[in-house]
Amino acid sequence: MKLEKTFTIRNKLGLHARSAAKIVELAGRFESCLYLSKDGCEVEGNSILSILTLACIKGAEVTARIEGQDAREFMDSLGELIEQKFGEPQ
Repeated sequence: MKLEKTFTIRNKLGLHARSAAKIVELAGRFESCLYLSKDGCEVEGNSILSILTLACIKGAEVTARIEGQDAREFMDSLGELIEQKFGEPQ
């Protein structure tokens, strides 16, 4: 299965080291592969440094592509993480 969805980063600091680490941690729980892209640049979602290269500030749109058997559950969990602003207060 292959899913793709675009998310808006809403937390105050954007995708910084802690939020990228939460994405990588989440990716480790699933068999499917995560790819994140912004402005034509795509990176694998299992590397903090790769995610940071996207330079996603608050308000940036990032597209997630997930491929694999548990893609739907993975996408739902990723969407929830982003919507909850990575657990940050703002």
